[in-house]
Amino acid sequence: PYPPESERTVSKGNTTYFIDPQSGDDKNSGTEKESPWKTFKNVNRLILTTGDKVEVLSPGELHESLYVMAKGTKEQPVRIRFAPGRYDFFPQNALKRKFHISNTDDSPDSLKAVALYFRKCENIKTEGKGAELIFRGKVMETCIDSCRNISVIGLSFDYQRPTVSEMKIVYVTDKYADAVVHKDSKYEIKNNKLIWTGEGWKHKAQNLWQVFNPSTNELYRKSLPVNRLSFSEVSGNKIRIHYENNPGFKTGLIFQNRNTFRDYAAVFTRNSQDISWKNINVFFMHGMGFVSQFCKNISFESLSVRPDKNSGRTCAAWADILHFSSCSGLIEITGCFLSAANDDAVNVHGTHLRITDVISPKTIKVRFMHPQTYGFDAFFPGDSIEFIRAKTLLPFSGNIVVKTKKLNDKEFLLTLKDNAPGNIKKNDVIENITHTADVIIRNCTFAHIPTRGVLVTTRGRVEIENNTFMRTHMSAILIADDANSWFESGYVKDVLIRKNNFIYCGRPVINIHPENKETVKGRYVHKNIRIKDNLFLLRKGPVLAAKSTEKIVFEDNTLEVTKQYSMDELVELKDCGDIILEKNKIFVPRK
Repeated sequence: PYPPESERTVSKGNTTYFIDPQSGDDKNSGTEKESPWKTFKNVNRLILTTGDKVEVLSPGELHESLYVMAKGTKEQPVRIRFAPGRYDFFPQNALKRKFHISNTDDSPDSLKAVALYFRKCENIKTEGKGAELIFRGKVMETCIDSCRNISVIGLSFDYQRPTVSEMKIVYVTDKYADAVVHKDSKYEIKNNKLIWTGEGWKHKAQNLWQVFNPSTNELYRKSLPVNRLSFSEVSGNKIRIHYENNPGFKTGLIFQNRNTFRDYAAVFTRNSQDISWKNINVFFMHGMGFVSQFCKNISFESLSVRPDKNSGRTCAAWADILHFSSCSGLIEITGCFLSAANDDAVNVHGTHLRITDVISPKTIKVRFMHPQTYGFDAFFPGDSIEFIRAKTLLPFSGNIVVKTKKLNDKEFLLTLKDNAPGNIKKNDVIENITHTADVIIRNCTFAHIPTRGVLVTTRGRVEIENNTFMRTHMSAILIADDANSWFESGYVKDVLIRKNNFIYCGRPVINIHPENKETVKGRYVHKNIRIKDNLFLLRKGPVLAAKSTEKIVFEDNTLEVTKQYSMDELVELKDCGDIILEKNKIFVPRK
C-alpha cells in the first residue's frame, strides 16, 4: 500500500481527492464528494501536484498511514484538510521505517510505525482545526523527510493509552500505601510485581519515576526501589504498595512511570527547510517529542503541550518537547505553552564528533561518541567545520569539507579543502558550524518541567524574551557545551535573555556551564550573554552561575527574595571576565 516514487502516478493537478473513513469505498472515483475513498491507499499511489487537495470528510478509524509525495507551488500549494472530530490511528498496518534519530537511538534497527509521512514534498499545507488524532499504540505521529515549505495547522494529538503511566497516592501507613491508578493507565500484577500494559507494549515498573505535587504545582524526578516493593490489588483501579520503609509516598502525590528505553520520536523532521507548526495541541506524545535534525528555518507558533483538561492526566510528553539537532537558519518558538514533560522543554545543540585518526594531511576519521546519537549524515560537501580541544572546548583551527565517506553508522572519513592542523590531541573533536541556528523563544510559558526549561548551545544569535518559567525543577535556562558526555555542541557568542518571569525555578536559575576540564588564560568558552529586565522570584540563590564566560551583563533585573541578599551572594562566577552587574533591584516583599 506504500509504493515508492517510481511506481506512483503523477496527478494532473488542481484536483480534489475525497476520503471518508466511515462511508467511503476505495473502489469509488475519489474525485467527487459523493463518491469518496475510504482509506489513504489510493492517495498513497499518487504524486500530488499544483493545486491538488485531499479532503478527509469525516472522522473515524485510520488503519493505514498517509504517505504523501507532493510538489505544489507557493502560489498553489497542495492542501490536505481533516474534518473536525476524533480519528483513531491503529499502527499495525502503518508504513514502517528505520530511522537514526539524534539523542534517541536506543533501537536503530527497529521499524517505527509512521502515521503521517511527508517525503520529498514541496509546498504543502495540512490543516485540521478540531481534528484530533488518537494513537492506538506507539507511533511516530508525523515524519517530514527531505521536504521544503511544509505547514501543519490546527491538529491535535493524543494517545488512548499513554506510555507514561500515572497513579495517585490516597492513603499511607508505615507499611503500605494505597494508590488509585489513572483510568487510562492499564496494568497487571504478577508475583507481587507491577507491570504496565498498553496497546502493543508492556513493561515492568521501573525505578525512575516522576512526582507531581498538585498542592505546590511542582514536578520532580524520584527513584523508587521497585524491586523492594510488593504490589497487590485492592479493588478496581486501586492497588496497595507494600514496603519496609516508606520510600516517599505521601497522600495526594501523583506518581508517573515510563519505560526509559528511547525507541521513538513523536514528530521527526530531517533534512528539511521552511517547516511551520501553528495552533497545535499535544495532549500526549510518546518518544523524544518534536525532533528536528539538520533542518533549516523551523517555527512553532501557539503550540500547546499539556494534558487534556478533561482527562485527569498530569503528563503530556514522554521526554523532551522540542529538540533541535544541528539545525540552521532560524528556529522560532512563539506563543507556546510547553508543559507536563518527562525531560527538557527545549533543547538546541549541535554534535561534537571525536577525531580518531589523521589518515593523510587532508583526510581525517571522526566518530559519533554518544550511544544514543549516531547513524545519520553529520557532514556534507561544502560544510565548514571547526576543530575543538576536548579539554578546553576552545577552537584551534577551521576547515571546509570537500568529500565525505560513511564507514559505518558511527564513523566517517572527511576529505578537507586544506591540511588538517598538525597539533590535534587525543579526544579532540570537530563541530559542523554550517549547521548552527539563530534562536528566538518569545511569549512562551514553561510549566511542570522536571529538568530544564531551555538548553541552548548554538553560536547563532539567541533571543529568549517575554517568557514565563514556572517552577522548572532544575535551571530555567542552561547554556552548556561538552565534548566528553553528551557531546552536544557548541559555544555561544550572542545571547539576550530579556523581560522574562522566572517563578521559583531550580538553582541556579540561569546556568552557564560549559563542561571544559581546563582553562586557558585570557580565553573563554562562551561570550556576550546579556540578562536584562527580568523578574526572578527566588527562595534562595544563586540566580546566576557562570564559568569560562566573557562579557556577561546582568542589569536592570528585579529579584524578589525571602531575605536580604547582596548581589555577590546571588551570583557565582568562575573563570569569567568582563562582568557587569548593575542597576538590579533586590527586595524582600512585606508579609
